[in-house]
Amino acid sequence: MSYKSILYIFILTLLISCKSEYKFVLKTPTKIQSNEELTISVSEQNNKAIDSVQFSIDSKKIVGNANSATLNISEYTLGRHDITAIVFYENKTKKVTQVVYFMADTSPEVYTYKIINTFPHDKEAYTQGLEFYNGFLYEGTGRKGTSSIRKVELETGKVLQQQDLDEAYFGEGITIFNNKLHQLTWQSGIGFVYDLETFEKEKEFKYTKSREGWGLTNNGEKLIKTDGTERIWFLNNETLIEESYIEAYTNKQKVEKLNELEYINGKIYANIWQKNTILIVNAISGKVEGVADLNGLKTEISKIQKLDDQDEVLNGIAYDKENNRIFVTGKHWSKLYEIELMIKE
Repeated sequence: MSYKSILYIFILTLLISCKSEYKFVLKTPTKIQSNEELTISVSEQNNKAIDSVQFSIDSKKIVGNANSATLNISEYTLGRHDITAIVFYENKTKKVTQVVYFMADTSPEVYTYKIINTFPHDKEAYTQGLEFYNGFLYEGTGRKGTSSIRKVELETGKVLQQQDLDEAYFGEGITIFNNKLHQLTWQSGIGFVYDLETFEKEKEFKYTKSREGWGLTNNGEKLIKTDGTERIWFLNNETLIEESYIEAYTNKQKVEKLNELEYINGKIYANIWQKNTILIVNAISGKVEGVADLNGLKTEISKIQKLDDQDEVLNGIAYDKENNRIFVTGKHWSKLYEIELMIKE
């Protein structure tokens, strides 16, 4: 047999092989708003027969008809979701996957603010966490060598009690939960639990699913933690293991670098690193429902002290539930502000 004949047979075999190969396409939008229905379907590029398809979202099965399925996504959390289709054909199966991002159905409300009261604040404090509890402020400060937890008198800014961290740790967010003070560290992968009265360290806990610790609060049942991404983690109240998360999304994009947190009336209030902004996040879906522009506070504090534009920004949110008061401050700010948030007209 000649070389040309062999080449011809090879090419012909290759073409037949390619023609007989099944090529499945999973069709979904890449982004969809949460008030819309998600339609997904599978087709075969060469119009070959498909016996059936089993669809799933995040490993949970979806009931479909033939080669397609429609899903109401309004009850799902926002952010990334993995769509999978297992295609059955010629007594075989093939799995096809696609990532879809669920976005908020509306844009966030824009908030402004009014200063109600102004209080002194230690400008040496590189504020990473802030909480109001039983009439006092509790504060966590950062940077290696200057990280601490503090009990502070609101009216005077006086530090009544302080426990410094080992110089190896960069302190981050704090919260008071079950009469214990919990504190994160930034990149060490561990958090600390202290006796609230003595500030004596009782135990440590490790981050199991996130790499860093940023902000910390609680909803009365679980600790709520940020890690510098768009994710907000919910920790088991006993084991302190990260069990689940939501992702912060607007109708257009995810919001990353979520930092210091406070849980207020069922919503998560979050600072954004290096921004003078507070987000109001739905604690169930992750929808960014509001954005508070507090750049005016940076301007206000700049009148009385020189600030580093990059680092010394708004960071620290505390809520006095009994009196419905919100307190905010910033890294190395010499003032702490009680503010009222209002929807901008």
